[in-house]
Amino acid sequence: MPSRREVLKLATLSGAVLVVPGTGLSRNGFAPRAARAAAAVPPPFSVPLTIPKVLEPTHRSLTTDYYEVSIREAQVEVLPGLKTTIMGYEGLFPGPTIKARAGRRAIVKHKNEMAHETVVHLHGGHTAPEYDGHPKDPIEPGETIDYKYENKQPATTLWYHDHTHMMEAEMVFRGLAGFYIIEDPAEASLGLPTGQYDVPLMLRDSRFDDNGQIVFEMDDFRYRTTLLVNGKPQPYFKVAPRKYRFRLLNGSNERYYTLSLSDGSPLVQIGSDGGLLAAPIPATSITFTPGERVDVVVDFSRYADGTQIVLNTFDHNTTTPVMRFDVTGSAVRDVSRVPTRLRPMRRLGAADVNRDIVFKLDRTTGGFVINGKSFDMDRVDETVKRGDTEIWTVSNPDTQPSVPHNIHLHGVHFQVLDRNGQPVEGHETGWKDTVAVPVGGQVRIKVRYQDYTGRYLFHCHLLDHSSMGMMAQLEVVD
Repeated sequence: MPSRREVLKLATLSGAVLVVPGTGLSRNGFAPRAARAAAAVPPPFSVPLTIPKVLEPTHRSLTTDYYEVSIREAQVEVLPGLKTTIMGYEGLFPGPTIKARAGRRAIVKHKNEMAHETVVHLHGGHTAPEYDGHPKDPIEPGETIDYKYENKQPATTLWYHDHTHMMEAEMVFRGLAGFYIIEDPAEASLGLPTGQYDVPLMLRDSRFDDNGQIVFEMDDFRYRTTLLVNGKPQPYFKVAPRKYRFRLLNGSNERYYTLSLSDGSPLVQIGSDGGLLAAPIPATSITFTPGERVDVVVDFSRYADGTQIVLNTFDHNTTTPVMRFDVTGSAVRDVSRVPTRLRPMRRLGAADVNRDIVFKLDRTTGGFVINGKSFDMDRVDETVKRGDTEIWTVSNPDTQPSVPHNIHLHGVHFQVLDRNGQPVEGHETGWKDTVAVPVGGQVRIKVRYQDYTGRYLFHCHLLDHSSMGMMAQLEVVD
């Protein structure tokens, strides 16, 4: 009899509808077209933004902060007046924010209270392989796992999310995601906006049926038309006339965002996936793909009381509102600043190894492959020597049909050299763990694994693609 994972894989490749017994969840197939009825979504700016709860440690030692998180289904109000069943860390949508300190260990005990297995990946964390959230290490129903994070990396905006084997797309879509923020004294000394003026914003899209329930259908990006910010549809946020730091996370499965403010004012980029940039970079628009983070500062002191500024996204020749900032009150004392220098950018030096990686749609199966192969947990695709500097040329030949991809590397950050031979700009000049791979083109990255040996994943972070096979495994060796 085939294992459940083998059945899931067959369902992915065949496009069959599959429900895992005892869960009520579809798995990597196509939901019936009749399910496309949609709940009434409120007009933009009808509901206030909510800020994810910050999770407090259960206790602390001299070296370590200890946390406990239950992973469970819950009923939450996403659309006004309706209760939506979600999968949530602590039953929240999105999950609670964990604030860690660089150089201080965090141990997060996750308890699985769902009817099926789950895995937790700290996206962007420099973690040992056994705590990275590999799909071979699931938390079975009723069990707990301690994830140990050394936090030996600079201050940055990370996030944690599900990475269950061939199920990560649906489980993240249903809510299993939350912020993980690392702070350090060097960043604190810069005088950037802090406290209530340092705001995490998880952007994502979703799809609901006429009862307000989440509808997941593999690779169904055209029907995911409801934009959410911190789990609320196109909310408004009251801001004081002063500077704010916004930690932007693209938490969508497949949607790209190109963000801009409605009056053309700059979004000042200060950080990327791996932390602060070398210097602030103003931009009238910012594009980022699923899994990427961009930290920006917006100065609202230029606006009068009552001004409303909309954060828009531009996609397929259409401008869509994401959220609205409502400037409230008179001028306030603001001692925060954006220094002209943020963090030196260390260079990795000459390459010891060059690799070619190709992301492609396999037309014979309908799945997605890396270097011609679908993901296999028992196969090592690349062997990397610890301490070597490598240049990866990552290509995307999928032009007919045109299929976007990006690449995410576990356990490390890298530098982007160029895209289609041209230097990158903005947040892509900083340390990255996820970057867009252009349709019909290539991106080159420079990377060095030096913290741990062992197995790590790399994959397309359009999670529907990774769940359909676009994932591979590398092993770091001495």
